[in-house]
Amino acid sequence: MPRKKIKVLITGGAGFIGSNLAKKLMDRGDQVVIIDNLNDYYDPQLKKDRIKKLLKGYKFVFYKGDIRDEKLLEKIFKKEKIDKVVHLAAMAGVRNSLLNPLLYEDVNIKGTMNLLEKSVKYKIKNFVYASSSSVYGNNTKQPFSEDDPVDTPISPYAATKKATELIAHVYSHIYGLPTTGLRYFTVYGPWGRPDMALFLFVDAIVKGKTIKVFNYGKMTRNFTYVDDISSGTIFALDNPQKYAIMNIGGDKEETLLRFIEVIEENLGKKAKRKLMPMQPGDVPATVADISRLRKLGWEPTTRIEEGIKNFVNWYKEYYKI
Repeated sequence: MPRKKIKVLITGGAGFIGSNLAKKLMDRGDQVVIIDNLNDYYDPQLKKDRIKKLLKGYKFVFYKGDIRDEKLLEKIFKKEKIDKVVHLAAMAGVRNSLLNPLLYEDVNIKGTMNLLEKSVKYKIKNFVYASSSSVYGNNTKQPFSEDDPVDTPISPYAATKKATELIAHVYSHIYGLPTTGLRYFTVYGPWGRPDMALFLFVDAIVKGKTIKVFNYGKMTRNFTYVDDISSGTIFALDNPQKYAIMNIGGDKEETLLRFIEVIEENLGKKAKRKLMPMQPGDVPATVADISRLRKLGWEPTTRIEEGIKNFVNWYKEYYKI
């Protein structure tokens, strides 16, 4: 029996993960509605180009607007007859949240509540939203499990993500809205965000600038390729849970220094490194227990050797190097 096609609202759909996810959903025949305010947290041109170039030739509905705008959300939900929501719109970044905590609270918490309200009103069949591995804070037990306590966030960003998990629980419990929070672990790949390590490192090495290596390089991460993130998000979307929290990350722990080595190999150029102490709000290691999402049938498939190569190729093409 063929799968019933659905109409999905993606908030933050001009973003790194959102645009990749939109493409994958449309590739399998689903309809997509995007809302994005194209803010200037990083170069809005990159967001516009994701819509214009990455999604070139695709048919979708795009609304330029803010998830804090209740009237706009009402208009979208009423007009578009949406089946499911993937909520990715948020103020991102641990470091920036230390500088603008009230903005993070307003967008990430109020914006999420606005969407949950509309989802209940318009009987949305599944609400999948982006949480973050940063909720684990300084937990020392590895790998991080969804059952671990996450009551001690160490940045405003992490605190807002923990708050959205709690609020989603309320809407699942009171209204029966199926919600799944995905704790994303260090996402990377083509069309990635300029404030993230891979982009910063490649850009600096190409331009002959020095890269900052925090915690003197003693960092490990589950780097997760954007295609794996999108496929896992779709698994969660297709399998509504009464209320769930799931880690989504790569299945291999990588050191920051190995990550830099692979970049150097792909650029054919050595990085000038400046070893630095740990930054406030950052954590030395994030390793994911991904067994919950695996039970739905999802597996990460892309190693950093392939993923970084794909990013470097995209970077050179996009910036005409």
